[in-house]
Parts: sequence; C-alpha cells; structure tokens
Amino acid sequence: MSRPATLISLLHRKIHNAAEEFNRFTLRSIGAIRTGSNILGILAFIASVGLIACIIIHLGYDHSESEKADIWRAVRAIQGIFIVRVLYELVLRFRHTVRTSRVFKWIVDISVLVTLLPWIYPHPENPWIPALERILYSPYFLFSALGAYAGVTFCYGVMQCVGKRTNPSLLLSGSFLVFIFVGTLLLMLPKSTYTGISFYDALFVSTSAVCITGLTPVDISVTFTPMGNIILAILVQIGALGVMTFTSFFALFFSGGASIYNQLLLRDIFYSKSMNALVPTLLYILAFTITVELAGAAAIYLSIQGTLGPTVNDEICFALFHSLSSFCNAGFSILPDGMSNPLLLYGNTSIYWITTLLIIAGAIGFPILVNFKDAVFDSARRFMDRIHHRPSGARNVHPYDMNTKLVLVTFSVLFVIGAAAFWAFENNNSLAGMSTFEKLTQSAFNSAVPRSAGFSSVSPSGFMNVTIVMLLVLMWIGGASQSTAGGIKVNTFAAIMLNLRAIITGKSKSVAFRRTVSVFSIRRANAVVALSILSYTFYAMTLLMLEPALPAKELLFEASSALFTVGSSLGVTPVLSNASLVLLSSAMFLGRVGIISLLVGLAGRHHDSSATFPADSIIIN
Repeated sequence: MSRPATLISLLHRKIHNAAEEFNRFTLRSIGAIRTGSNILGILAFIASVGLIACIIIHLGYDHSESEKADIWRAVRAIQGIFIVRVLYELVLRFRHTVRTSRVFKWIVDISVLVTLLPWIYPHPENPWIPALERILYSPYFLFSALGAYAGVTFCYGVMQCVGKRTNPSLLLSGSFLVFIFVGTLLLMLPKSTYTGISFYDALFVSTSAVCITGLTPVDISVTFTPMGNIILAILVQIGALGVMTFTSFFALFFSGGASIYNQLLLRDIFYSKSMNALVPTLLYILAFTITVELAGAAAIYLSIQGTLGPTVNDEICFALFHSLSSFCNAGFSILPDGMSNPLLLYGNTSIYWITTLLIIAGAIGFPILVNFKDAVFDSARRFMDRIHHRPSGARNVHPYDMNTKLVLVTFSVLFVIGAAAFWAFENNNSLAGMSTFEKLTQSAFNSAVPRSAGFSSVSPSGFMNVTIVMLLVLMWIGGASQSTAGGIKVNTFAAIMLNLRAIITGKSKSVAFRRTVSVFSIRRANAVVALSILSYTFYAMTLLMLEPALPAKELLFEASSALFTVGSSLGVTPVLSNASLVLLSSAMFLGRVGIISLLVGLAGRHHDSSATFPADSIIIN
C-alpha cells in the first residue's frame, strides 16, 4: 500500500475512533446534556422576549448615541445566546435536532450561525461577491435572522406552557389579556401617536383592536402615526385569528415539536377533525386570510384611485388597512370620517360592495371555510381519478355538514331581511336623495355592518328608532361561530329557533336538513342566550349609573356594541369617563372570548354523579 493511502486510512481510522468516543460520551452524559439543553432553552426564551423589547424600544423612542450603543450591546448578547444554543443542539443533540426540526427551522438556525461571520470577521474592503456582502453585513439581515429565531423560540415556549395541561378556555382568555396590555403599551409609545394618548384611551383602543370591535374614543386618522397604524393592524390581525393560531402554527409547522396533549388541545380549539388535519387546517386558515385580505386590498385600491386625493402610497396603505379591518370585522378606518367620508359616500359606491363581501367572508366562520375546502378538494380528487381511470371509492353524499348548511341559510336570510328592513325604515330618512342603486348599496352595507364590523356610512345617530331596534337585534345575533364576528352567533340563533319550532309543533327533537340537533347543542345555545341577556342587563345598567348625564338611548346602544363586539356608536364614546371606558373594555373582552367559555374554564369540568334522581316537571306557560 502506498504511503498516501496509508495516511488516509490512518486518518479515517482516527476520525472513526473519535466519533465512537464522542458517541459514548454523549450516551454517558445524556442526562446532563438534556439539562443543559433545557437551561439554554429557557435562556433563549428570555432572550427572545428581550430581543422583542429591544426592537420595540428602538422603534418607539428617540435615542441618544449612548442609548443606541446600549441597545446594540444587548442585541449582541442575545445573538450570542442564540448562537451558543444552536451550536449546542447541533453538536450534542444532533439526532434529536434532525428528528424534530423541519426545513424552516434548519434555515433559521443556519441564518443565526451566519450572523456570526460579520461579527468575528471585519468588513472586507474588496468582497468576492458584493451583493452577498451587502446582505450579510446589513443590520436588516441580522435582525431578520434573530427575529425569526426569536419568533420560533417564543412560540415553541408558549406551546410548552400549553403542554402543562392548562385549561384551553383560560389559555385563550389569558393570551388575549396579554396582548391587550402589550398593545396598550405599544400604542402609548411616543412614535405611535402625534400628540400622545392617555392610558385609558390606549387601553380602550387596544382592547377594541384585539377584540376586533372598532369602538374608539379618539379619531384614529389624526391620533396615530403610520407606526401606530401598523401596531393597530397587527393587533387586529392577531385578535381576529386568535393568538393560538399564530403560536401553534409556528410551533407545529416550523419547529415540529408538540406533544400529543398539545395536538389534542389545539384540535379542540380549532375544531379540526383529526390531529393529522391540524397543520393543514392552520395553513389553510392563514393562507385563506392572507389571500382574501390581499385580494380585497387590490380591489379597494382599484376602486379608490383618484377618489381620495392623497399619494399612491397613502392609497395603498388605506387599501391594505381597510381590507384587513373589513375581513377581521374590526371597523377601524384611517380615513377621516371613515366610510362616511363624502368622497366615498357620494363618489364611490363600489368600495361599499367590496367591504360588504369582505365582512361576510370574515363573519362566515373558519369551520365553514374548512368544510368548503374539504368538499372542493374531494371533488377535485374524484375528478382526477376519473380522468386517470382510477377507482375513487365511495362518494360522500353529504360533503357539507349540517353546521355549514344551517349557518349559510340563516346568515343569508338575516342579511336579506336586514337589507330590506333598512331600506323600508330609512328610505325617507338617511337614504333620502339617493338614487335607487345607492339606496340598495347602503341597505346591503348597513345590513352587514351591524353583524360585527362597526363601520358607519350614514351616521347611526340620525336613524329612526325602529331602525335602532333592528340594529340591536342584528348586533345581538352577530356572525357565525369560530369567525371574526361577535354576538351570540348565527349557530346559536338557529339552534334556539329550531328548538322553538320543535316545541310549537309538538316534536321531541329539533331537526334540520334530515339531521337531529344534539341536546348538548340546544342546551349550550340556551345558556349562551341567557348569559347574553344577563350580561347586557348588567353592563347597560352599570353604564347608565356611571353616565347619568348622557342620553339613555346612546348608552344602551354603546353597551350592546361593546358586549357583542360590533363597534357602531351613536357618538358618545369620546365623552365617556375613564370608569366607563374600563367597563366597556371588560365588555369587549368578554364578548370576544365568550362568556360561557370563560365560565367553563373558571369552573372546570365536573363529571355527573352516578346517582340518578327522579324526573319532575316545572310549570312553564
């Protein structure tokens, strides 16, 4: 054997022996390695929170050079923690990392390691690849890589907390509370407003955004800067989809780590039919949301070109914000006077139809959208099987479940009745002087808005009293369950109407579309209705006591708008006291998380006793 071959063979043997020795070391020290990994995981989670705080402080305040240097040193320390953790996991826990991580996690980890190169190697005077050099040495690349790693780490940490068998109702409620208070602090940043905002106003606006209500004591268009508008849009998007949608998506899809309990819990939260369908369901919800909002923004931009008068960038920002606010049923507008702006009301009717469609798309409910997706995909699969002459199996004779049919029928009936009633009541009042098409447009728009959106094209303060009562009923009903809308939900209203029909006709069961509505659904619907009435009574009476000088009609409307997360107002929101703002903030929170869900979470699950008591009747006329 030649000398080079001998050297190569010897080198290969030494590398093999070193690898074997390293494997034996890791096996002997597996407990210590796992403990070290847990410690670094906790440090990385704390560092992720610290990085978010650094970014907020950097963007929200004006800083001196010394303060900027302090922030930069903190970012470098966080970068060091991330790099040490990535190297530790790759070297000492490589097999575990390969087994649990997904492609995106590998990309994020490698990006974090790449940020080490500009740190230890000075800026080259003559780089080999100038474009690559500009990217690697750019602060945008550094913050993008660290931000992505911090986001994945933070979401995975939240999922680990979920794994502690936290009650899902309390978990959702707590997540909303956290973002409400974080949003309050963000909206109070100096760079978020032009002239500042009080704590109570910021708390109210943040609650209204996270709970996708739309009530506001300040004028959004003149109070918040572009940065404030971005924060408001993020709060609305998080509130509409739910905090757990984002955290579980990052943790499950990017990190690939979630216990069986995590997945069962998230399946129940998102009403997924199986754990295998959980990630596809989350992907579909996020993809559908982004697609609809971008399509809506494009349609709005095309409809307002040359109408509002600002620059192209302002029109794009308005289109994006308004599309998001419409689909999320938030009701915020960055345009002076909102949807009642004369340039829109008397010069652009198409934007009202676009907004109406976006509101309905958001209020229809994610379970129904998922059901539509499953039915379409199944039809497409069967069609491809027929083309390729493959057996497609038994056909699903009921591609749309009872919940989907019930919601679509009830939602459509309420929308048509609402539009017809608004035209009849306001034809000679707020709609006077409009053309027939403009009256039809405003009637359809004002039939969709009270379901949860909260926009105002014509001022509700000038409506007939009978119109106000009709709006209160629509606000009380709201949109579909698991949607961005509020109210008791269309599903609940349909269930109690079916139960009422069964009682009147002497039937023992409530039936719809050849399906029997479960007793549990009827009982829960009755409980939701009862709690909504009791809650509204409490908030209305308390608000009347806190504001004795304000008109009762306006206060009763305000309480309903807050509790059922609608956002419409008769104009009293800016003059409410701080105590009333806090009261209505709690009403918006309860309306968003669901009173019955919160009570179930606080009370906990209790099994029925084994004893069965004799049945007796109560006299009910």
